[in-house]
Amino acid sequence: MLKRLLSASAPVLLCALAGTVHAQVKTTVVLDKLDNPSGVAIHGPTGHLFVATHPAVLRVAPTTPAKMFVEVDGFPTDVYGKGPKYDIGPLGVALLGNEHLVVGDGSLADAAELVRVFKIGATPLDKPQAAEAAAFSLGPIGPGEASAKGEGNFYAIAVGPKAFYVTANGDDTKGWILRAPIVDGKPGKLEPFIATKPLVNVDAPVAITLSPDGKQLVVGQMGEVNMAGDSQLSFYNPDDGKLLKNYPTGLNDIAGLAYSPKTGKLYAVDYSWVDSKNGGLFRLDVTEAGVKAEKLLSLDKPTALAFDKEGGLYITVFGTTADPKSPAGQLLKIAPGL
Repeated sequence: MLKRLLSASAPVLLCALAGTVHAQVKTTVVLDKLDNPSGVAIHGPTGHLFVATHPAVLRVAPTTPAKMFVEVDGFPTDVYGKGPKYDIGPLGVALLGNEHLVVGDGSLADAAELVRVFKIGATPLDKPQAAEAAAFSLGPIGPGEASAKGEGNFYAIAVGPKAFYVTANGDDTKGWILRAPIVDGKPGKLEPFIATKPLVNVDAPVAITLSPDGKQLVVGQMGEVNMAGDSQLSFYNPDDGKLLKNYPTGLNDIAGLAYSPKTGKLYAVDYSWVDSKNGGLFRLDVTEAGVKAEKLLSLDKPTALAFDKEGGLYITVFGTTADPKSPAGQLLKIAPGL
């Protein structure tokens, strides 16, 4: 598996206009031929990117050209999707301080999934860590009163000062956001925190982030993958889980959310299962009257996004391929300015 990943992911650096809606928004391909990249996080002190792909978590040094290393390997594999189905492994990634990487898994069956926390350093490893060698393993959340089937497919992670939060897709009647407290820089027990569907009447919390002031937990409720325009944007109190506000967006399937560190504006990627030609990068302008989604860039099945401290935006996309042996995933960059 490791040999396949390294041979399939040789860095390619080029400038490309990827179906722009706003002509000034251009993308640079940092890496291509990635196998279903599903998450991206940025290590503040070094600027290294951690990218979750089907077989492994990569570390990417954003040099010119980019340098890629395998940080964590040995994940099992699962299949996800309605209609098109995709091989998946680790999904969401986030930094817990500067020395730990939180990885939400999708490689196991529901009720067996784990959130793993790995010790990381400032430099790449000589040999990848094994998935089983995590410093902390949280979960699983099996069948019970909270979740009839148990929880799985841990899509995305948001880290706050007191806890981190994980979106999950196990019990569709609940749509859980999970929470693990942070005590002395270490994670506590992972437990169901917010049952989103009874509150907003839409399935599948997927994207999650915290507002710049940390006072709001912001969630992209994906909705049904075969229904257009049903994604919602929800805001919760991160301490007690109270729903503060909820808005329709008109987007098809919000898969990622991030605030610009320079402007404070909120951005989303729409995977758009129902019609991939409508997927892309959007700015979400939120007022008391609602949400206006302005499309900035067309993208082929985008899955996650993250800003670096200079305001550069990195986005992962699945892309389209007719040959499973030749993955079409990419890591893209948009220069600071959003």
